[in-house]
Amino acid sequence: MWDYHLNYHDSGQVREWVAELERLGLSSIWIGEARFRDPLTFAGILLAATTRLTVATGVANIWVRDPFAMVAAQATLAEAYPDRFLLGLGVSHSLLVESRGHRYAKPLSVLRAYLDAMDGAWDAYQAVKPSPRPPHVLAALGPRMLDLAAERAAGAHTYLVPVVHTERARRRMGSASLLVPEQAVVLDSNVERARALARTHIRRYLPLANYVNNLRRLGFDDRDFEGHGSDRLVDQLVVHGTAEEVLKRVDEHRQAGATSVCLNVISPWKKTFPLPHWRVLLGSDPPA
Repeated sequence: MWDYHLNYHDSGQVREWVAELERLGLSSIWIGEARFRDPLTFAGILLAATTRLTVATGVANIWVRDPFAMVAAQATLAEAYPDRFLLGLGVSHSLLVESRGHRYAKPLSVLRAYLDAMDGAWDAYQAVKPSPRPPHVLAALGPRMLDLAAERAAGAHTYLVPVVHTERARRRMGSASLLVPEQAVVLDSNVERARALARTHIRRYLPLANYVNNLRRLGFDDRDFEGHGSDRLVDQLVVHGTAEEVLKRVDEHRQAGATSVCLNVISPWKKTFPLPHWRVLLGSDPPA
């Protein structure tokens, strides 16, 4: 599960929901940052509320934490919850970085230097450490960032990508790296209604150059970005229909090389956590 809805609900309710989802068979939860809860602190809440779930950050922003702070948080969670916390980190977007008072420049070079500093921070960290050193993954879309994820991390977490990107990323990174794409989902078999809802999701990302540039590399053009996304763009980025159709798209990502797939449920309820949809996806409730 990749989710932001949980940010709009109090922690007590969140604990109940994630415990239920774990009982229903959910294997991992990926949480973002943007302008929501601190993802590392929030990860601790989710880990404490469950017993088996993997909790991953998708992703923690490198510009707003120094490398030692990032390593210390990762080590703290990984030691307390062995094999259950995965740090995902990335360069975010200039809009989100500069609005917090930081200067966004040369993201690839900055991230490479940040990873070097994390190595030094791991050596300097003096509290009890998990053993072995826990892995991290990088938010990656373009070729050079994918190369860095394969070279300096356990793999990549990709977001707002079609299946063809997963196939290309796997070829680029090789077979050993983790590759975990996010897949947006609308559980609605009415095509026009589902596409309209999907566009409310996609339109938030079209002003961000990182995403648009990546989509252009995959063959989309100006026509696909008009009106909050062409049908072609919407259908490749957001799977809509039944739970079976969603699982078919998951299988397509897996066949293309994904290690696992994060489902991001888009619902008309905006800030309401789509628990009924998750019950359908996890097989505990039949669709209405």
